[in-house]
Amino acid sequence: MHNTAFTAHKFDAVFVPFLVRDLRDFLRSIEPFGVAGFAVTIPHKEQILRHLDDCDPLAARIGAANTVVNRGHGRLYGYNTDYVGVLRSLESRLRLAGSRVLLFGAGGAARAAAFALVQAGSIVCLTSRRPERARGLAKAAGAQVVVRAKLKREYFDAIVNCTPVGMHPRGGSPLGSEELNCQIVMDMVYRPRETELLRIAKKKGIDTISGVEMFLAQGFAQYEIWTGERAPEQAMRRAITAVLSREEKSRRKGRGKV
Repeated sequence: MHNTAFTAHKFDAVFVPFLVRDLRDFLRSIEPFGVAGFAVTIPHKEQILRHLDDCDPLAARIGAANTVVNRGHGRLYGYNTDYVGVLRSLESRLRLAGSRVLLFGAGGAARAAAFALVQAGSIVCLTSRRPERARGLAKAAGAQVVVRAKLKREYFDAIVNCTPVGMHPRGGSPLGSEELNCQIVMDMVYRPRETELLRIAKKKGIDTISGVEMFLAQGFAQYEIWTGERAPEQAMRRAITAVLSREEKSRRKGRGKV
């Protein structure tokens, strides 16, 4: 996605993967390697905060950063674009201020979504398989906790799956049809593009948002942070769509083998 964007804008940069077992060791390599910025993935999103010179205020509240800029001489500034992805995906379909949004899950993804949506004026509710984590996050973000047994009788403007349940190859759905009483269902899982949860929602006539939209939106934000230029969104979307289409075609061929 990012290399496609760099090529589209003739931007002199390349995005490469680093397998980081020791975060301090990686950070010592930034200046020698000429690293101008980098993305941060699990399990380093929270730990990286301790090594930053400063960060975006909301990233500090969330307690995690997934995007870092080297401002020279090893001075690192962090951002969280995961929450940008959530906001951009939902606000295109829903007026966030005053809306009632259920987040299923209480991990890092739910944390980013909760803080962002509360700041946007949404009434955020949390349901999790680990109630104690949901209560802790609700207290920190200013959200509410809804007991899962009550979901069948509750209505939300949007429901967002913030767990990995439904991801290839395991599949499955974190919520049942009777628990989806809402206008929009969004899944943060983007492999596959249409998860079992989204298929169930569509059968009920509920509007759906694929995790691909969040993944792209946070990627657009990363590109703009690193380069100071507007992201070539169509080129980046085509790159991701092509990769996911190839994966899905390969899986279908695999299922067809005897």
